[in-house]
Amino acid sequence: MSKERTRVLVVDDEEIVRDSLSGWLAKDGYTLDTAHDGPTALAKIRQERWSILLVDLKMPGMDGLQVLDTAKTIQPDLAVVIMTAYATVETAVEAMKSGAYDYLVKPFDPEELSLMMVKIVAQQQLVRENVLLRKVLKREYHFRDMISKSPGMQRVFDLARSAARSQSTVLVLGESGTGKELLARAIHAESPRQAEPFVAVSCAALTETLLESELFGHEKGSFTGAVTRRKGKFESAHGGTLFLDEIGDISSKLQLDLLRVLEDRKFFRVGGSETVDVDVRIVAATNRDLRQAASDGSFRDDLYYRLNVIPITLPPLRDRLEDIPLLVEHFLEHLNLEMSRRVDEVSADALAALMRYNWPGNVRELRNVLERGMVVASGSLIMPEDLGLDAGPPRHQQSDVTLSLDEVERRHITAVLQHVGGNVTHAARTLDIDRVTLYNKIRKYGLRRGEAANLAGT
Repeated sequence: MSKERTRVLVVDDEEIVRDSLSGWLAKDGYTLDTAHDGPTALAKIRQERWSILLVDLKMPGMDGLQVLDTAKTIQPDLAVVIMTAYATVETAVEAMKSGAYDYLVKPFDPEELSLMMVKIVAQQQLVRENVLLRKVLKREYHFRDMISKSPGMQRVFDLARSAARSQSTVLVLGESGTGKELLARAIHAESPRQAEPFVAVSCAALTETLLESELFGHEKGSFTGAVTRRKGKFESAHGGTLFLDEIGDISSKLQLDLLRVLEDRKFFRVGGSETVDVDVRIVAATNRDLRQAASDGSFRDDLYYRLNVIPITLPPLRDRLEDIPLLVEHFLEHLNLEMSRRVDEVSADALAALMRYNWPGNVRELRNVLERGMVVASGSLIMPEDLGLDAGPPRHQQSDVTLSLDEVERRHITAVLQHVGGNVTHAARTLDIDRVTLYNKIRKYGLRRGEAANLAGT
């Protein structure tokens, strides 16, 4: 970051000190502002982001250490330098314990001040570069707006990328909240149709009559209230992608109508007699077992086979525990922007609570829980009590009996690693195995080399 973009706030109750510091730092090229007391400074910090805070230790009302404590709560990455005419070892220790970068003794040596500022700017630049590097490294876990490092989801991403390059119909399967529409949008965005419309329809939200009109449109006078001709979603999506969500809930009549469109690429508007030709790529989704529904006759088997050209199944969140920390970081970044708040992370205990929860609502529920945590959190850290989670039954109470021994071991090792924050030494001690054995199991169960290296940073 250049000096012009380094924003410095000087806080001192003596005007001559504020003016002197401002003059020196302005000559060095920094962007400056001042405050005559703690409350004024904190108001400025709440309104804008600052790079460096220079604050006097002894001020009437609120002293420098109180300003430091509150400022770091508002903006944890703020570099704070305490200024004092009463420098002692105790003062320095107390300031550093409270999170100060360093302290300056009055009267100031301008050269010493300049050197300290250069060091702070260099350190902040290094931190920013590390953050950017982490974001670059995380891109390998992304498929558009979806994020995962679990082997199962990586296979989903690979299949979805291949499907996107084709014109074939895709059937996305998975529980509610796993991100079926997000995957459909990603497939469209990666496809040759990306410049054309993406149109989504929830088939479960409408009655048969309304859904028929919604999909195919209607002619003027075709029913009461049809005062004009109206295009349907098929026509609106011409050239692009039509996403049919909850396809398993449509009626038998609409199943037949949809089958004809998929076969002929043409249809009639409701009340119409002229065929409408359409070029649309279909991505359908459901949380129902369509194979079973086709088998028992509640869903047309010919339509099922038409839809099931490229099936993609999204795993539930409880089967990819290793994604929770990654998703937490991802959602916090987005929620901070949406809510104009600054909540940096969840505490270790809160993360452990997230790891223990069964997530019946999957990724959507995780986002909602984090949003609640941000709203009720008192500082920049989300605590367990902020989440409002009901622990419920043990995570694998219902399903463990159907899992292989390897899968049970994989899940347990993943949970232990997350619980100890990725510390391999602590994890090995908890599991009562040596580090070499644990590294072998990390490789066996598909953790990536880079991820294993991160876990090894202990």
